Amino acid sequence: MDVIDKCFSRPTVEDILSALEKEVTTTDANRAGDEQLASTIRSLKKASPMSLKICLRSIREGRVQAMDECLVPEYRISCHVMRGQISKDFREGCRAILWDKDKKPKWKPSSLDLITEHMVDHYFSRLDGDEELKLPQRCNLNVFANAKL
Repeated sequence: MDVIDKCFSRPTVEDILSALEKEVTTTDANRAGDEQLASTIRSLKKASPMSLKICLRSIREGRVQAMDECLVPEYRISCHVMRGQISKDFREGCRAILWDKDKKPKWKPSSLDLITEHMVDHYFSRLDGDEELKLPQRCNLNVFANAKL
């Protein structure tokens, strides 16, 4: 758990990957978690670079937000991803896994260093021409949530 906290507390996806790679190369070869670390690195490198950056920001912002505050940006992200204005990676991932089944998506942008903060900001921006997610007001939300627990 210390390794996970140490690596995933880094500020960027690039820093997280570097920290994970450093852990694999600088630790005992016999350590039980090395294969898990190597598997995590492979998974991250295989994933859409744009999605990695969007997810990291969403997780970081979401951990200090209430549930309803999380749902609005998640809805925005979903809408922007489906539109494919900045990146068509969702469609490309579907093509590679579901349609052609070649399992070789060609991500655009193809690497983390090609993604700007402005590009990521777009996914969190208000929706043009679409109605924003409007959640019903619930004055008894805490009572309701506690009753379900």
